Order: sequence, then structure tokens, then C-alpha cells
Amino acid sequence: MRPATRNFGGAIRLRFFVIALILGGVLVGAGIFIVSRWPIMEPVTLGMMEGDAQRGAYLARSAGCVACHTDVQKGGAALAGGAPLDTPFGRFVPPNLTPDPVHGIGDWTLDQFAVAVRQGVRPDGKAYYPAFTYEFYNQFTDQDIADLWTAFRTVPPVSVAAARHDLNFPFNLRWGLKLWRARYLTQSEMTPVMAQSDAWNRGQQLVNGASHCGACHTKRGLFGGLDANAKLAGNTNLPGGSKAPSISTEDLLSRGWTVANMAYALRTGITPDGDVLGGSMAEAIAQGTGMLTEGDREAIATYLLTPSGQISVGLPTNAAVSSMAGMEGMEGMAGMESGGN
Repeated sequence: MRPATRNFGGAIRLRFFVIALILGGVLVGAGIFIVSRWPIMEPVTLGMMEGDAQRGAYLARSAGCVACHTDVQKGGAALAGGAPLDTPFGRFVPPNLTPDPVHGIGDWTLDQFAVAVRQGVRPDGKAYYPAFTYEFYNQFTDQDIADLWTAFRTVPPVSVAAARHDLNFPFNLRWGLKLWRARYLTQSEMTPVMAQSDAWNRGQQLVNGASHCGACHTKRGLFGGLDANAKLAGNTNLPGGSKAPSISTEDLLSRGWTVANMAYALRTGITPDGDVLGGSMAEAIAQGTGMLTEGDREAIATYLLTPSGQISVGLPTNAAVSSMAGMEGMEGMAGMESGGN
């Protein structure tokens, strides 16, 4: 009778295992279904708000839109799609942002554009991957958005589809981005500090916002979230295997950086010791910081070089704290060629 008892017990355990497996599958499936239906978009209503194309072009430069979404090395048209980014998660391809209605954003509305830029959500309600640095743009004003939109509409449409992302499992499961957002997405730090100079506040706005310095100079964790405990402390794992050094105040001061030589480096790419910044920073300078006003470059340097708790020395600057001001003399986006204005 013992063998029969053992067989009976084994059958019971097998039945319980099968039931548990089925229930587990049902729970996982239900969880995926619930997450996939989880709304992440907050509606906005900008309507027909008018924008300034010249101002928007300046913001597009400072925010890296041109640098990322233009494949300069292959002679690609402005904003028609950028060079692929090879990362530990797979290959990301910056999409076409020209007004082409099929392959670009020509059939979008201003409201959809606002949601994409500030919230990282596509018109179809799906989340963007954080390779798009929308987490730094969430405090752009309605006017900033309208200006960007107007500037983008001046770019010639390019009817070329960007390649699709090629991501490793499980990062290719886009619904999982909702969980990523719940864990890692935060508001950028851009609240003006009244005790600081206008230059410092403007620098804070650029570094933590449009210029998104932390996107490269802060390391990311296993799932791509920025390490809040290592802000601007460097990143050894950038796309393509390149690295970004620490730009923390302590490290910058120890390496001999000053407001003057940093502002100069952000314009020319030449460091205090006569070396030349290369890699992705060279591109960021050529397509971004090199086209900012001198006041904005000095503002970035002032913010980065002011130790915590210390009041910055006010510099003569036209930089404004409230928005992307100081764009006199900047050209619009129309007629812009890859590799420069």
C-alpha cells in the first residue's frame, strides 16, 4: 500500500503545482494587462498658442534637439533623424522631427507635441524610452513649447523614416516603461534661489533643464534610471562606449576650471590645458553650447562652479531666470544644414 500512497501524494503535489503555475500565469497576465492600460498622460490645452520661431530655434539648440536628431556624419538633413545610439539596452535611433506628415511630426497637434516633450508620451499614448531626455524638459513653459513647435514647423519636411529601435529583452517591452516612470521619473530642479545671482539661477535652469548635462554626466543604474546619489559625478557607460567625466563642483575646481575658461571651452571645445574636448561633448558644443549666448555659457559655468551653500558672485549677464531669453541675433531653423547653421 505504501507505493500507492506515494503515487497518490505525488499526484496531489503535481496538481497543486499545475494549479499554482496557472494562477501565477493568470496573475502575471492580469498585471501586464493592467499596466498596459495604465494612463500616464496628463492632458494639456495650448490650442493655437503663437510661438516665436527664432526663440524656439535657440531653445532647440540649447536642448540638444538638433545635435541628437541630425545625423551629421552621414550628411543627414536637419532634424530628419539622428545617428544610432548603441547602449547596454540595445540600439536607439532618434526619430524624424521634421514636419513631414508620414515620417515626421507633421500630423501632430501642438498639444500632442507638448505632451511628448514634457511628459515623454507619444500621440498614441505609449511612453518614450528615456534615451529621449524628456525628464529634463518637464518644466518647459507653455511658451517654450509653442516656440519650439513654431521653430520645428519652419524646417523643410523630409520624407525619410528613421530606423526602428533594436532593443534587448526585456527592454523591448514598451509597457514596462510605465513601471520605469513610476520608479525613476522626477521633476527637474529649476526653482530660482533668490539669494543667488541671476547668472547662477539661469545656469541652474540650463544645467538641470534644457542642456540636460546630467543625462551624460550622471551614471545610470541597471534599468536606466539616473543615480540621484551621483549627480554630475561622471558616467563611464555612454552610448558607443564613451565616457563623461565628473562635473561636480569639487572636481571641476580641483582640475583648475574657472567661469572664464569653462565658458570658453563651451564655445570652442578647448580646455584650460590646451586639450580639445572630443566624442559626444564635441558634438554637444558644435551643435549646442557653441551656439548659446556668452551670457548663457557663463551662467552654466557659474552654476557648476559655485560650491553648495555658497553665494555665487554675480556676473554681468543678460541671462533671464524665467525663460529662454537673450537670443538676440540667433537664426531660425529654416534653411539649417547638417553640421552647422
